[in-house]
Formats: sequence, C-alpha cells, structure tokens
Amino acid sequence: MAITQPEPGGLSPAPMRGALATTSCMETLQVGYLHAVAAAAGCSLAQPFPDYGIDWHISHSARGGGHAIDDEVTIKVQLKCTYQVAPRPPGPTFAFTLDNEHLVKLARTPVSVHKILVVMLVPRTPEEWLRASHDRLELRHCCYWINLAGHPVTGRNRTTVRIPTARIFDDRALCEIMTRVGAGGKP
Repeated sequence: MAITQPEPGGLSPAPMRGALATTSCMETLQVGYLHAVAAAAGCSLAQPFPDYGIDWHISHSARGGGHAIDDEVTIKVQLKCTYQVAPRPPGPTFAFTLDNEHLVKLARTPVSVHKILVVMLVPRTPEEWLRASHDRLELRHCCYWINLAGHPVTGRNRTTVRIPTARIFDDRALCEIMTRVGAGGKP
C-alpha cells in the first residue's frame, strides 16, 4: 500500500472524499460531537426509535445519591447543524430558525423529561471540520445549547430563536445541566 507523500515544496493533494450529501455528513459530525461530550461527562446515550423529533436521550447517574430526584436523570436532545451561521458568531446570541412543529415539541411545558436544543456551527466546507495531530483531534467548530421550554411560536411556518454564545455544549456544561435537573430544576 502506497502512502501519499507531499510533493516537493508543497502539500499532498487533497484526498478524494465520499459522495455522501453534505447535510448527511453534518448530521454524522454532530452525533460524533455529542458522543464525545457524553463520554467525557460520564453520561450514557440512547437513541429513541422512532425518534418523534427528539434525537437522543442522555442519562447521568450520580454516585452516592448525588441527585435529589432519582439515582439517574435523563434529558432529551434535539440536534441541529448549520453552516448558515458562521463559526464564532459575534455578540451574545445568534439567530437560528426552527420549523414551528419542532419548536412546539421543544417548547412544551410542563414536562416530565426536560429537552434541550443543541446547535452545531460548522464551516461550509467539510475539509475544515476537523484537524488531527499526534496529541489531539479537534472538531471545528462547536455546539451551543438552549432550553426552549415556554418559547412562543412567532412565525407562520418557522420561528427564529436566539441561541446564547455563552452556552457552549461541552462535558462541563452537560454535567452542570444534569446537576440542575437532578436537583429538581431545569436545564
């Protein structure tokens, strides 16, 4: 098997990527991000079948009775991925548009199991989605989360919501969400 070597004085040619639709690749990327965050937070994942508009269930067990509500708490997650909002959006929020049908499901209140929306912002070209080196794998760029419980539907078919840029979805954020839910609060 031949290993491609860089051309003298230049970079190796770009690899031939598969023919999978970009939106399908975006979906796969965001699922990989979710799996990495859940693993680092010590949470388990389950994919409901059929999903009825909720992509994943994340569960968090606390040792020694750490949760007041139950020994394990669960939240529901809807994933979205877009390149229509540039990575590292300026300001405290960015706009994201949801179909009203999805918003109604995410905004329902009261609920027995809380739901969050996780939105991943990626560069437009897949070549920019990740970088690997000997000591790390970087997924570019990141996910942000929001609890839309009680959010009103304002558009005819779609509603724009504001996602806080301070709410980066990582392992620490997930643990904090689960701690609040485990204490009987909201995400």
